[in-house]
This record gives sequence, structure tokens and C-alpha cells, in this order.
Amino acid sequence: MINILSISHLYKTYQSGFEALKDINLEISKGEIFALLGQNGAGKTTLISIICGIVSPTSGQVLVDGKDVIHNYREARELIGLVPQELATDSFETVWNTVTFSRGLYGKSPNPAFIEKILKDLSLWDKRDNKIMTLSGGMKRRVMIAKALSHEPSILFLDEPTAGVDVSLRRDMWNLVKVLKDNGTTVILTTHYIEEAEEMADRIGIIRSGELIMVDNKLALMNKLGKKELTLELQNLLKSLPKELEMTGLSLSEDGYELTYRFDSKDEDINIAQLLQKVASLGIVFKDLHTKQSSLEEIFVNLVNSGATTHEA
Repeated sequence: MINILSISHLYKTYQSGFEALKDINLEISKGEIFALLGQNGAGKTTLISIICGIVSPTSGQVLVDGKDVIHNYREARELIGLVPQELATDSFETVWNTVTFSRGLYGKSPNPAFIEKILKDLSLWDKRDNKIMTLSGGMKRRVMIAKALSHEPSILFLDEPTAGVDVSLRRDMWNLVKVLKDNGTTVILTTHYIEEAEEMADRIGIIRSGELIMVDNKLALMNKLGKKELTLELQNLLKSLPKELEMTGLSLSEDGYELTYRFDSKDEDINIAQLLQKVASLGIVFKDLHTKQSSLEEIFVNLVNSGATTHEA
């Protein structure tokens, strides 16, 4: 895969001495959807601001399709579209005019057909002659995305793209991001909604206190760090756990009607069939069983609250 974004040993320390970013190293492939997760103040917005040339790094290098964001600022910036978290549009302008004007800011020649396509993709075509001030919050968010796409960037940054957007519009956004990916656009998003990353991202990065503690493929992440849970609903009351079943991770519920086995999904020594055979050999009858896999949210919370660091895959 061709890397569209390369970040090497990036640091940012403010005059106060606060270290916002510490040795960030990251490669993002062309056409990838990458989700950056982190709590407030973790460094997400600082990282995006440096890549977009809004904030200067203390040290390190950022290359956008081989263009250095400091030494080749103009060339690098032309490849980037940014949708900031805050809504900032000219309220008295029409949708069509504000999106067209944004294209002109990057020195792009007029292309009404391309602007039309963007507005249609974003379900804004019927609102093209409306003034921004008359639109709902969700529609204003779409206008921000249209502005960011107007100059045909290679990378689109979405900083909390669905903040303040209702559930139905959020899902519309998700579908739009998938369309952008299909069109070859690289999408990098920050989000507080874990299900957003779980739904859309190819890879996920987790940033904590300015450090990128984990970067991995979404499914690999859930397989490596996820916990699994097997629960047996018993036919009859079991007053205590038999000695033959005393093993790490296996517990009996307080009411005596459920056996629950918790284990790491990455543990290759687990043999569920043997466990079920042992339960049956003891005459314990279960009427139902079900399994549960840790969600991405649980993995995220555990990583942020622990001191664990996982290297990039």
C-alpha cells in the first residue's frame, strides 16, 4: 500500500512546558479510513492541527504524499481537507456560493459540475440556494464537509464529525465516509463515539496523554485485546462450584443458576469443548448457553485506564 501520510518522531511542547505530543510515529495508507480515539486533552486536535499546518511542531517530520508540511506548506496543504469540530461558516452566504468560494481559495479553477456532485452526495443539492443561517446543525455540518472537499483533497480530516448530530444524520455521515473511501479519499477522523470507529474504520489509533499507545487493524485489535465470555444457564440449582471445575475465569452466579467462563480471545489453550464435556460428566445440565465478545468501547476504556502500550501492527 502507498502511504499518503507519514509522521516521524513528532513532538509538541508548549511554552508552559506542557507536552502535548510525545514521539508520534504513524503511517497511513492511501484510501484508508483511520480513526483516532482519545479522551479530551489527549492530543487528537493538536496532532491534526500540526498535520494541517495550523500549529508548528517542536520537532519531528510530517509528510503528506511526500510533501513536508513545513518546508512544502502550500503543496501539502492543498492535499488536505479539514472539517473542524466547531461550525464556522458565513451565515449570510448561500450553500452554493460558500462551497464554490472555498474551492477558489486553493487556486482551483471553477468546476460547477464537481460542486454539484459534492452537494448531491451530501444531500445538499435542494439547499444550494439557501443561506447557511437557515440550515439545521446537521445540514451546516454537511456544508463544512462540502467546503473541505471542494478543492478535491487526497486526505479528509474529520474532527468529531457527528458531534451534535442526531442518530439518523450520524448514520448518513457514516455512509458518506464510505462513499468517499470508495472514491479514493483517505479519511482520518477523531471521535468520541466508539461505535463510529467500530462501524467505519479500517484501523484505529488510541492516543493517551500525548502518546500514541496503540495502532492496529480494527478486527485484529478486538481479537488480541478482547475478552470473551461463555455463560451456561443451568437447568437445576448448583449450590457450589465442584472442585473439578475450579479453574481461572470460571465462576458460579450468586443464585446458583449460571456458570460464567471469562477468557482472553487470544488464548490458544482454551478448549471450550473439553469444558462442556467436564460439565456434562459431573451431571450438570444446562438449558442454554451464550457467548459475548468485548466491545471496542470496553477495550478502549481498559487501554486508557491501564498503563499498557501496544506497538503498531
